[in-house]
Amino acid sequence: MRVPTSLLLPLALLAPVAAAAQSPQSVQQSDRGTYARAIAAGYKASFLCGGVFNAGRAERQVEQVELRGIYPEYDRIVPALPALVDRRSASVIVEFDAERRLPPRRATWTRAGGCTLYPIGAPVPVSPAPAAGPSGPLGADPRAWPLGDAGIAPRPSAPLARAVDRAFDGSFGAGSETLGVVVLRDGKVVAERYRDGFGPFVANRTWSVAKSIAGTLVGLAGVDPRQLANIPEWKSPWGADPRARITLDQLLRMSSGLHSDTAGNRTDAIYFGGTTVTEQATSWPLATQPGERFRYANNDIMLAVRSLRATLGEARYRALPSRLFATLGMRHTVAEADWQGNFILSSDVYTTARDLARLGQFWLQDGVWQGKRLLPADWMRYMTTPAGPQPDRAEGYGATMWLFGASQGLPVGSYSAQGNRGQYVMVIPSERLVIVRRGEDPGGARFDVARFAAEVIAAR
Repeated sequence: MRVPTSLLLPLALLAPVAAAAQSPQSVQQSDRGTYARAIAAGYKASFLCGGVFNAGRAERQVEQVELRGIYPEYDRIVPALPALVDRRSASVIVEFDAERRLPPRRATWTRAGGCTLYPIGAPVPVSPAPAAGPSGPLGADPRAWPLGDAGIAPRPSAPLARAVDRAFDGSFGAGSETLGVVVLRDGKVVAERYRDGFGPFVANRTWSVAKSIAGTLVGLAGVDPRQLANIPEWKSPWGADPRARITLDQLLRMSSGLHSDTAGNRTDAIYFGGTTVTEQATSWPLATQPGERFRYANNDIMLAVRSLRATLGEARYRALPSRLFATLGMRHTVAEADWQGNFILSSDVYTTARDLARLGQFWLQDGVWQGKRLLPADWMRYMTTPAGPQPDRAEGYGATMWLFGASQGLPVGSYSAQGNRGQYVMVIPSERLVIVRRGEDPGGARFDVARFAAEVIAAR
């Protein structure tokens, strides 16, 4: 579908390119190039939408922070794609096809649902509907910490202040870029610092920290992880689908046995292409028997959440993330979904360092909040206990949690939720510590969270 000229003129878009006769091979090469540009445009639309409308940040700042040092195949494409941020309709459109055979990529925002990215080829409305209300971060909650923001007055010791400062100067990883750090001890904020342009109410994307949120939601829903995953797409009238033997536990522990085309199972088509969870995540075949190997995979967590949707029914499923966030006082946190309503809880959550500190304290308190048990009594032990095949690295893996101990210079029983570009929620039960580090580490830069946590422990 051709995008109406009235919409494209404000973008100062690329001039149409005259079509020329092409060989089948050149058409194939052109299609591959167009697809890569479409994914890059979806990347840009998603991050501009989240940064501008979830977090209230300037478009230029998002481009300078989140939209550089990204996946190499998109890193050079993204800056050249023209984008229009429409604050009236709380939407972003990004042009990618010089011949205008396909309309621009589009992401739209709502307060309750964050940003939704529409699929490649989806038409763009000529007159998009106005946003329902003002975007950007909410202000401080007047309630006392931890439900609100009143009473936070960290007075870190000199050693702790130095350790936190070192998180911002590259001491824990060359080229790493820290946006924020919050340290809790005994549930109180004892240290907090942010990079210029950020702050306690400025959200950014969790990436794979969302996986640990997904594991928490399974417990909150009261679903037994030993049961078979409830994936409607695997229920076939033509015979038994062998994938129907996969349990929810195997999905949460990354031992489903499903094939994935890349290490880590990058899911660009879902994250940035607008393909839905039910279209792609459910389509991979088995590569090994379930429970035989560990393979870190975005799809496994998306399938676990797909199972929740089928098991709980639409109303309970839709309310589940906001139920957790509202209970913990995580008012700056939103779980985003694909355009068919599937939560993308392998990655797509926007939140703040303070909200993640609240979540980490909830984990540390064994799923009890304000004196009320919300998670089953053994759920945190389940999430933080290794079982079945383990990753080929020093850290172990529980059910959506990375496990640390003496081999990383940390107390036994330490665990972490962590995500791309340096997102960490480290919980150290023996020290009554929660350490949150938010980052936007570009390219190959790595932040050594274990070494940072060890310095925080030593800095009493």
